[in-house]
Amino acid sequence: MMRGPKAIATAVRRKDGTIVYRKKTLDEKKNKWFKMPFIRGVLALFDAMVIGTKELIFASNQAGEEEEQLSDKEVMGTVSMSLIIGIGVFMVIPSLVGGLVFKDNKLMANIIEAAIRLIMFLGYIWGISFFKDVRRVFEYHGAEHKSIYNYEMEKALEVENAKTCTRFHPRCGTSFLLLVMFISILVFSIVDFIFPVPDNKFLLIVYKIFTRIPFVPVVAGISFEIQRWTSYHLNNIIGKMIAGPGLLLQKITTKEPDESQLEVALVALKVALGQEVTNAVEVEN
Repeated sequence: MMRGPKAIATAVRRKDGTIVYRKKTLDEKKNKWFKMPFIRGVLALFDAMVIGTKELIFASNQAGEEEEQLSDKEVMGTVSMSLIIGIGVFMVIPSLVGGLVFKDNKLMANIIEAAIRLIMFLGYIWGISFFKDVRRVFEYHGAEHKSIYNYEMEKALEVENAKTCTRFHPRCGTSFLLLVMFISILVFSIVDFIFPVPDNKFLLIVYKIFTRIPFVPVVAGISFEIQRWTSYHLNNIIGKMIAGPGLLLQKITTKEPDESQLEVALVALKVALGQEVTNAVEVEN
């Protein structure tokens, strides 16, 4: 799946080897919000989850693995539940553990919270990387990055050109999530120093829920802007230091793609950019 200035395109290779794609034109009014600093980070995250779920279902259907259709309401329900589970597991639970272990030391509580969150996140990414299907997804992830670099280098969008590009990209989604982990340390530490942390266990649970969940959009907004800045300042030592951990993480979340995977990624990119494709067939939305 690729997002261009005016459209989103998803390309899939069917079992018979043919490549099919579908294109969705973006709402211009909605796009204005995606240009507003800090707000665009939150919107991009949620929008990517909603659109990503829909396009994943489309891809599975075209690949012949699924025959499932979900309504917009069902997709929103799936995304909302995923967000609740993700925030609960990676935000609230680590915060509760840190708060219960270090009741009288806010700084240590936040350090432990961050350490647990980071270990859980990296452990999850590393664990799923051993699954065969996930590895294939990571190969297509690598193809996506190589194709985007091919475009940014202003070379013809061809497999041979994309093959020479690196699979590590500073604006990667998993790099963004890792940055969220680090920014949350700063934001939640400030929150805990502003508001009194209760000693009672039940009240502590309530406090953690009502101070972590509402500030997740703040963390996401700040992280998005920092990632955006670093992607254009990789020659700057500060930019390198910030982008470095995310690029290292991509050694797990991206794998070297083959030529057939690069071909699919380039079709999606060309369609998203409004360019003509001759090696793929458009299907109905």
